[in-house]
Parts: sequence; structure tokens; C-alpha cells
Amino acid sequence: MAPKKKPQKEPNHERWLVSYGDLLTLLFAVFVVLYAMSQADKKKAEEVSASIREAFGAVNSSGSTRRPAIIDSGKISVIPDIASRPVSKALQQGDFKSGKHEANENDFKAMKASIDAYLLKTGARDKVNVEINRRGLVVSLKEAGFFESGSAVMKKNSGDVIDTIATVINKYSNRCRVEGHTDNVPIQSGPFDSNWDLSTARASFLVKKLVQSHGVEPKSISATGYSEYQPVAENTSPEGRAKNRRVDIVVLSSTSDGARTYTPPE
Repeated sequence: MAPKKKPQKEPNHERWLVSYGDLLTLLFAVFVVLYAMSQADKKKAEEVSASIREAFGAVNSSGSTRRPAIIDSGKISVIPDIASRPVSKALQQGDFKSGKHEANENDFKAMKASIDAYLLKTGARDKVNVEINRRGLVVSLKEAGFFESGSAVMKKNSGDVIDTIATVINKYSNRCRVEGHTDNVPIQSGPFDSNWDLSTARASFLVKKLVQSHGVEPKSISATGYSEYQPVAENTSPEGRAKNRRVDIVVLSSTSDGARTYTPPE
């Protein structure tokens, strides 16, 4: 008797579904991994961004983004937030070796606000006048607060004020000019023969102090004396003459005469 033939199995036309299912599973796993990586990069980018903002003062130690303010004569002035502004053209002109950039109009306002806040806190506003004009930022040191009459040596108690001013101007690459001024009363005695000598000596003394004690770049600062010939008040009264006896620290804007830093020939 002949053996029975086993019935032939019908071909399974749905076997491809298994491979297709495996492919979908693999694709899903790939997309999950890619999504997780993108979220990790996003978190890292946010952490880096927050660190940069905090380094530039946009976020304080408590995590608050509120900007500081100063109160003067009943008015509240908010100190400009430098870090939140877009990058200016001045940054392209900066000193990349030192990491400094050239101050623009808003930077000058921030510098003035910072110095004014210190003067208000320490009660030294009667010794220093700060203003912004076409030349840039002008910090005027009145003779009575910083020099003895007829002397070019600064008083010992002026160090903190000079230190604060130097810290502010040292953040930028702008050129500075220190200018000595006197009243129109001729010098009768002392080590100096004329107001020219006295005004120049005071400016030179302050420049040396800023360079030697406060790290100001020597190539970016200069000293000059104007004697009595650039007054800010009339010399007809004691008050006017007192205003004229001063030393100005001028942080020059990019459009000012003499704002260009000396570049040695190659």
C-alpha cells in the first residue's frame, strides 16, 4: 500500500508583516533616541546661555532679572541693562586680546550710572562731577577733594574714588585723556612756576596712578595740562575759580579727536 502524501502547506503571504513590524520598531527606537538627544542638547544650550547672561550681569545671584536702580532727589533711575542689548558695531572694533570692546552711547550711560551710584552711596558727590557730552564720558575731580592747593600729589583719602572710577573705565577699550585745569590766579610760590606746570603735573600724576596701581593700559591713556584756558565757570568769584580747579578724566567716544589708540609702525 502506497504511503499517504502529506498535504502541501499553503504559502503564507503575510510573512512580510513580521519584517515590516520589526522595521517600524527599529525606526521608532531611532526617533526616540534622537528626540532624547535633542532635549539634552537644548537643556545644555539653556544652561550655557544662562551662564553667559549671569556673567554679564543680566541675572543676579538670586536669579532675579530685575535691574538695579539709584535714587536721586526723589527720582528713581534704572541702571541700563548692558547684557540684554544686541551686539553693537563697537564690539567689532573692540580689543579682542583683552576681551574689551569700545563703549557706545548706552555703555557711557551705564558707566555714569555706576559712578553716580557709588558717589551717592559714599557721600562723595560734592567732590566729583560726571557728565556725558560730545567727547564721551567726563569725570571731573574737584581740586578741593583730591589735591592740596598748589600741589600735584593726590590726597591719601582719594584712593577709593579713583579705584571705583578705574574699575568702570577699565571694562572698555576706549582711549582716555586726563586733563589738568586751574583758575586764573598766578602761582606765587611752591614747586611750580606757572599754572601750566601745575595743571600738567596733576594730570601726569593721575595717569601714573591709573597705570601703575589700577592696570589701565598705558597706550590708551594720556595726560595734558590746559592751565586756566578751558574754564567751566567765570573766574570772577571764589566759587567759579573753585569749579575751574579740576582734573578731568575723559573716556573718549569713537568720534572724538584723539580717540584712536597709538599703533606702533611695523
